[in-house]
Amino acid sequence: MKEEITDYLHYVTIERGLAENTRSNYQRDLERYLVFLTKQKVTTWQAVERLTVLDFLQELKDEKKSSATITRMITSLRQFHQFLRQERFTDHNPMQHIEMPKKSQRLPDTLSLKEVERLIETPNTQEILGIRDRAILEVLYATGLRVSELISLELKDLHLSMGLLQTIGKGDKERIVPLGDLAIQWLECYLEEARPLLVAKQPGETHLFVNQRGKGLTRQGIWKNLKALVQLAGINKNVTPHTLRHSFATHLLENGADLRTVQELLGHADISTTQIYTHITKKRMTDVYKQYFPRA
Repeated sequence: MKEEITDYLHYVTIERGLAENTRSNYQRDLERYLVFLTKQKVTTWQAVERLTVLDFLQELKDEKKSSATITRMITSLRQFHQFLRQERFTDHNPMQHIEMPKKSQRLPDTLSLKEVERLIETPNTQEILGIRDRAILEVLYATGLRVSELISLELKDLHLSMGLLQTIGKGDKERIVPLGDLAIQWLECYLEEARPLLVAKQPGETHLFVNQRGKGLTRQGIWKNLKALVQLAGINKNVTPHTLRHSFATHLLENGADLRTVQELLGHADISTTQIYTHITKKRMTDVYKQYFPRA
């Protein structure tokens, strides 16, 4: 049964061109599925029935897996069993009539404008790495970039004279994002005063943001630095790079931006993904009403 999983992963990588992260998710889900089937003494894909899948999903629920995790698993299994039938490994699809769990819309964590300003002003800009961290925070908040997009930025992606940067988002889609004046100011400072010293031993490095060894920053490096800065800023929230992305979108909407514009800025393929932010702004509206209306 492992061979068919290997064939499928090869198929999604080569023929469908899925990103490495997506492929890894499929692999992890299918390996977990295979562990369950082995435990149930199911030895062929032909032997998997609808009830087998339902038992597996119930086990995930018993393990207190989130509805988002179960939804992703169902998606993985649907694609995989469709492949098995298409390639004639089986003559039926046990995923038929298996419904997705109801999606609970969890509101993203956000920072207030004062908290964002406090965080951004925390790095010690008398130091080289402080200048770099200040530039990173300014860019994250000013653009709403994903952390994967931030660490992939190269020098050629900056167009400071026009106040723009270009990035490749999910699905290899390129988008152009405007930069605010403060982000441009700190990027220029970083490029002139900090980056040349950081890349002194790596003159060929093309990544925009680099570590103290002059090499491109990793996702883990960004997270580690941010956690330290949040603590220094005295912010008692679970802040990740994505929190700044959520804050960027929320503050735009609270100040009158339309949903379509925010969708384009964030690089969401579907506006329904962006619509979760309307729940935040409605909550904010309710909070303000309760605070300021005398008879609330």
